[in-house]
Amino acid sequence: MSGLTLRSALTFTLLAALTSPAFAAGDPVAGQAVFKSTCTMCHSNQPGQNKIGPSLFGVVGRKTGSEPDYTYSVANKGANLTWDEATLEKYLEAPRVVVPGTKMTYGGQKDAEKRANLIAYLATLK
Repeated sequence: MSGLTLRSALTFTLLAALTSPAFAAGDPVAGQAVFKSTCTMCHSNQPGQNKIGPSLFGVVGRKTGSEPDYTYSVANKGANLTWDEATLEKYLEAPRVVVPGTKMTYGGQKDAEKRANLIAYLATLK
């Protein structure tokens, strides 16, 4: 492999890694604003305070369908996913694609930066 080709391959690999959702460093302060404007109608950020949707306190790392005292759809209970950053990235973009049959009516956040910020905020809710 020539020096230029190797350099190009390394540059591409580095750029791909830095722009992937796993490396998307969101801003939790900006994410809190997204949460307030988009999520609070249906979700709480307080432990045990379920609303139309389950509390999102502690959601990062939690299994789907596992928030106590919330009645989930069969689809969400059976999804067997863990709400890690990669899963949240996909779900927040298109909830009904990731969990077909979910009762969440939200159409999804199409702005990748807002999704990253929201996920960074959700990760602080521990």
